[in-house]
Amino acid sequence: MSAAPGDRVIVRALHGADRDGEVVAVHGADGGPPYVVRWSRSGEESLFFPGPGTVIEPATRAGAG
Repeated sequence: MSAAPGDRVIVRALHGADRDGEVVAVHGADGGPPYVVRWSRSGEESLFFPGPGTVIEPATRAGAG
């Protein structure tokens, strides 16, 4: 799994509501985890290690395409 600042993290829940947030920093090599994520619902930032059910949606990059 690889991410960059600005990408969206979506965690699909088996029970309860999904959660999502924005990657604000990447601490792993080559875009790998852990990530610092600002969660949409609370606005809080936390260190995040993705697990099953995690999806990374790339941000639209300026100048791409």
